[in-house]
Amino acid sequence: MPEILGHNFIAGQRSAAGQQRLQSLDASTGQALPFSFAQATDSEVDQAARAAAAAFAEFRQLPGTRRAEFLDAIADELDELDDRFVAIVCQETALPAARIQGERARTSGQMRLFAQVLRRGDYLGARIDQAQPQRQPLPRVDLRQMRIGVGPVAVFGASNFPLAFSTAGGDTAAALAAGCPVVFKAHSGHMATADLVGCAIVRAAGRTGMPEGVFNMVFGAGVGEGLVKHPAIQAVGFTGSLKGGDALCRMAAERPQPIPVFAEMSSINPVIVLPAALTQRGEAIARELAGSVCLGAGQFCTNPGLVIGLKSPGFSQLLSEVGQQLQQQAAQTLLNTGGLRSYEEGLTHLHAHPGIEHLAGQVQTGTQAHAQLFKADAHLLVASDPVLQEEVFGPTTVAVEVADDAQLRAALLGLRGQLTATLIGEPEDLEAYAWLVPLLEEKVGRILINGYPTGVEVCDAMVHGGPYPATSDARGTSVGTLAIDRFLRPVCYQNYPQALLPLALQDANPLRLRRLVNGQWSDAPL
Repeated sequence: MPEILGHNFIAGQRSAAGQQRLQSLDASTGQALPFSFAQATDSEVDQAARAAAAAFAEFRQLPGTRRAEFLDAIADELDELDDRFVAIVCQETALPAARIQGERARTSGQMRLFAQVLRRGDYLGARIDQAQPQRQPLPRVDLRQMRIGVGPVAVFGASNFPLAFSTAGGDTAAALAAGCPVVFKAHSGHMATADLVGCAIVRAAGRTGMPEGVFNMVFGAGVGEGLVKHPAIQAVGFTGSLKGGDALCRMAAERPQPIPVFAEMSSINPVIVLPAALTQRGEAIARELAGSVCLGAGQFCTNPGLVIGLKSPGFSQLLSEVGQQLQQQAAQTLLNTGGLRSYEEGLTHLHAHPGIEHLAGQVQTGTQAHAQLFKADAHLLVASDPVLQEEVFGPTTVAVEVADDAQLRAALLGLRGQLTATLIGEPEDLEAYAWLVPLLEEKVGRILINGYPTGVEVCDAMVHGGPYPATSDARGTSVGTLAIDRFLRPVCYQNYPQALLPLALQDANPLRLRRLVNGQWSDAPL
């Protein structure tokens, strides 16, 4: 494993032009680790963005198979990082080794998944409408369309996933797959981790002959604004707070050339427990729900922050059992002190609200997070009360008991956009409450039946997105192969000679793609 230099990554080189140094901290003790990092200067941010722009022309025109080799090489480099690497990630995040090893496998796995997408070729979206010179009243010209990368992408690392949503995470993988060089802004909570992963990416770029500047990374506070406003940057990927995502969206919209920001920000992920399920398996639901709330100390964007049920003795019993489960949970160390402060502020808002009652959970003191259960008046949800809509990032959930189906409908209509919604029900429940599905489709990106939202599979069909404020753009996803769409744009070629056409659009179909030809799908040459 290489030495942790703590220097910025610019065009395949390391740079530490500024004097200010940032310290990596042990998440469990708050003590300084023996790693410091150079705060990027404005000049270094500019150099990183320019390096990405310089690499773009060559990188985007490489055959998809060549970019696939790069992604596979990154995956191999990640898998080869040793136990010392895992130990450093654990120190910086307070996450257990098994979680880090699993997350590393997910990170390398999604790189390999995007490599498969590149070899498959369907991401190009090839469409051909051949010329019709005899058409009346006007002939049709030859028109062919495919998608190319938008340009350099700025990616912001997430705090809660030091690997899978960070330096070599899903946004980086999708951007690189699309042919877009990346400038990565390392998260302050795990800078040593970012340094080591950055080195792995650079090694992979060298092994596969990628252009210098295909991957760049800067450390430090205050560098995000310079990145988003830099004219070379053409899109932004972000996972973090609603406040941070909104700020980036405003910056991007106010540029002389506005650019898209794909931000995953805030979600409370309602779980709706239906009557027959309560009657038949209420105790199991309580146990499973409490486990999902506390999984990973509640530090998942899909954490079930809202539990909704119809007023009944069964729902009251469920809340009693969930409360007992949460009361017995041991306190957990969060990712960093900033996360703990944010969690405590969220609890303070809930405790202070006159329409919200605290049901269970030890008093929040000390340096660890205690699991909590609250109950809110249903009218708060109907009225879209802002406190009830706030994501509390930690092991806490809020229950809402609705009077009847009409209030259930009104409560769900009062919800803002979410990543997920879950229905817990027996077959008779799902039949009787089928009317919920169209309503939820308008509110969320993923609907679950008899499962729990924590845990996001990386695959072709996954949607990890949703209406605002879950994300800034509900048309995309940050997990799954459809994530590549965010960093592609269509280009049409009119009356092009065959020799000048991209391979994907040539009559001979040398890439053997499935293309839309004159309105019909075909993988044959023309």
